[in-house]
Amino acid sequence: MTVTSSTDAAAEGHEAVALLERTRTAVHPELRSAVESLPGSVRRVAMYHFGWEHADGTQAAGPAGKAIRPALVLAAERALAWDPAGEPTRDQQHAAAGRQSAGAGPRQSAVRAAVAVELAHNFTLLHDDVIDEDPTRRHRATAWTVFGTPDAIIAGDAMMALALRLFAEDPHPASAAASARLATCVIELCAGQQADCAFEQRGPHEVSLDECVAMAMSKTGALLGASCALGALYAGAEEEQVAALDAFGREAGLAFQLIDDLIGIWGDPDRTGKPAGADLAAHKKSLPVVAALASGTPAAEELAELYRSPMDDAAVRRAADAVERAGGRDWAQFEAADRMSRAVHQLSRAVPDLSAGDDLLALAEFVTRRNR
Repeated sequence: MTVTSSTDAAAEGHEAVALLERTRTAVHPELRSAVESLPGSVRRVAMYHFGWEHADGTQAAGPAGKAIRPALVLAAERALAWDPAGEPTRDQQHAAAGRQSAGAGPRQSAVRAAVAVELAHNFTLLHDDVIDEDPTRRHRATAWTVFGTPDAIIAGDAMMALALRLFAEDPHPASAAASARLATCVIELCAGQQADCAFEQRGPHEVSLDECVAMAMSKTGALLGASCALGALYAGAEEEQVAALDAFGREAGLAFQLIDDLIGIWGDPDRTGKPAGADLAAHKKSLPVVAALASGTPAAEELAELYRSPMDDAAVRRAADAVERAGGRDWAQFEAADRMSRAVHQLSRAVPDLSAGDDLLALAEFVTRRNR
């Protein structure tokens, strides 16, 4: 993986922030329109979750999310819209025809797919908040704490159904394949979530690092991979390119999860909107924790003992220190860099001229360089 200077990293970060802002401008109007089509009581929960309304239904101006996954959809479409010779393939000609019939320009054809991905992502967030009993998200109370568990779950279900309906109503020739791919991804996500929950019922030394990596790849990597694959499908790319971009997103997604797990232990609550060490207090077997537990060090045994009992704030701090002394933090940081290197290799298979994939690289670098 190429080593970048702090100046280069700052430039990449600025580029990604601008790209995400452009994505939100392109995607959020259609996303909001889709959410507003939901029935009243379900719509109210969804509008609150996205930050567009307060709990009483009055307008709000909260953030609706970073839009990383929609940005990957649109960036993948741009990267694979045309071949290096500048001539469209037969599939790309069909995709272009679909764009024209839908009244969309060459960089707008995948907006509906981007909206569907964001709906699917937020379906998982609503359910995750319930499962994890998280009190806050995006610096405000989670939907389940405001409206109750049943309404939050139902709103999430409605979002997922809405995502698939968008594909069913999309005249683009790739919409059917994209719908099937997203549905398959969500099934994998559910399996990953189930594994994550099952880990909590097992002892500190009963979850292997390989199991934990596989869980994270399903729970997080799958949707980032699908986002890239959907953009490739909407560009009319060949199946080999679609598969390579899916692999790119999965590897970048695992790097993302590794960093997210680090933030879950050492993150700044002012930035994350969640209490410091929340994952440790919940006895989550995150990647750094499992790596630490597998180290065979005295710190690993100390961590295992802490994980056998409820933890107050002092115990959470001791657990975070034990993870670090057992090498969990260093392992996660190294593994994130290695997964990003693998992601770049997969991108080069799909886009031989990596300059065409600059936006994808900028997004991948952005999510793995977040402040902790």
